[in-house]
Amino acid sequence: MPIKLRLLGVVCAAAFSFASMSSNAALMSVLGGQAVYDSDRNISWVANANLAASNTFGLAYDTNLGDNPEDPYGPNYIEQIHTDGTMNWGAALHWIDAMNTANYLGFNNWSLPTSLNQDGSGPCGPALNCTSSEMGHLYYTEGVTAATPGLLFSNVQIPQYWSSTELANNPSWAWTFNFGNGNGFQGVDAKYESSSYAWAVHPGNVGVAVVPVPAAAWLFSSGLLGLIGVTRRSANA
Repeated sequence: MPIKLRLLGVVCAAAFSFASMSSNAALMSVLGGQAVYDSDRNISWVANANLAASNTFGLAYDTNLGDNPEDPYGPNYIEQIHTDGTMNWGAALHWIDAMNTANYLGFNNWSLPTSLNQDGSGPCGPALNCTSSEMGHLYYTEGVTAATPGLLFSNVQIPQYWSSTELANNPSWAWTFNFGNGNGFQGVDAKYESSSYAWAVHPGNVGVAVVPVPAAAWLFSSGLLGLIGVTRRSANA
């Protein structure tokens, strides 16, 4: 086989391998590394899992933020964010509201992750191996833990993160998830407890409008087309 044809075969095989790898990857960095898209769940995570420690979107630390209207139990405790990023449940709602008011990364529909299963049932637990919630999927399927956050996330904290899901039979409690390595427990905690963190998610891929085609894939395909053209001209010469 001519050398040029063998080279073309190698390049085509590499292109197929790259396309397969890209299509099968569940997590993809978007918006210059500021968010991560989970194609399994079709949601985008803020890449900095403790963003509240550096950005409260104008909310003051260690200050009573008032009763959030989405929390029926709010009048029973003081809602505040601490400088290390921990907060109680009502403060987490305030933080999400402030993020949306600021149109963070160009979007105003951020929320806390849900603890419901993917089909809307549940929540699972309190228990380990609750793999169908959004945080459970991130932990068990994608392998994201506080000790092993991977290359796409930063500042994943322990012990736990608030979800948007309230305990059905007790409005003073909400569901949480523990990202401690070797833990992965989906449980519940009193809303007034201020030792948990908040991690924002957004429906869909927030990077689509900015980067509709991955740059690396575009460059690779452009180079491949150029090589094909050269090979054809050489064969016809």
